[in-house]
Amino acid sequence: MKTLLWAPARLVAIALVCLGAGFAHAGDADASLAAALRAKYGVLQSQLSHNQFQRPLYMDSSEISGGVTGDIYALIDSPFATAGVALNGPARWCEILMLHLNTKYCRAATDGRGSVLQVNIGKKYDQPLEEAYRVDFAYRVTAAAPDYLKVMLTADEGPLSTRDYRVILEAVPVGDGGTFIHFTYSYAYGIAGRLAMQAYLATIGRGKVGFTVVGKQSDGRPLYIGGMRGVVERNTMRYYLAIEAYLGALSVPPQARLEKSLRDWFAAIERYPRQLHELTQSEYLEMKRREYLRLQVKARETTRPAPGG
Repeated sequence: MKTLLWAPARLVAIALVCLGAGFAHAGDADASLAAALRAKYGVLQSQLSHNQFQRPLYMDSSEISGGVTGDIYALIDSPFATAGVALNGPARWCEILMLHLNTKYCRAATDGRGSVLQVNIGKKYDQPLEEAYRVDFAYRVTAAAPDYLKVMLTADEGPLSTRDYRVILEAVPVGDGGTFIHFTYSYAYGIAGRLAMQAYLATIGRGKVGFTVVGKQSDGRPLYIGGMRGVVERNTMRYYLAIEAYLGALSVPPQARLEKSLRDWFAAIERYPRQLHELTQSEYLEMKRREYLRLQVKARETTRPAPGG
């Protein structure tokens, strides 16, 4: 009888030990990732100090058959204790994504997979939601330690036959109260997506460029990357600047944060007019105010009790 009673207890003990080992391995993995990001910060000191962006920022991009990736490494003037909390939450990421001129709607929700960001992607001007493309991003925090944060947004499908979207943010504390960020934006595309993008680059996207310098023009001015790498670099920068503007707006009272983040984001992209200028400030602000008002109306409709309920 004692043996029968002891056996379940032993199994429970073994299970607890295994779980503990699992947690230890997770902690070790997070520590390793944090160390790798801090090491990257050390390696990039020269590029962060001397670059075309006039800020501690380094950009890279790559293109493979059927996919593109943009990466930004940047030092932000915000303590990790603040940034780590502010960048951890699906609703907060909706506030970030809404600053981008192509994001028409964003709502944090839950489904069978967990947290989801229901995002509508559209054109750079006012547009009914039914004309914008709906993308559902699965939201996951894969690490949230005192010295390391990793957030992932993933979507299987996007507009123009694009797929496998990955938005990844890593952050670690560095120096005297700063935070070092690694932001990645990538997606894949098939034949239809490539043809659609080629049509865009041959028409309204003609002449648009990214940030990587690939040579010099005849007059000595820099020659910037174009094509798909140019596209992904522009959007990677827009999203990164949205993160920066969102964090900067935390310094003012809640009722003033939206207006500050909108104005700061627009001012930030206008530092790079060759790549990012699309609208005037008044056009952007008026469009975004209407989109945020639409968000509020939709939120009230979602929470409104059903008739007779």
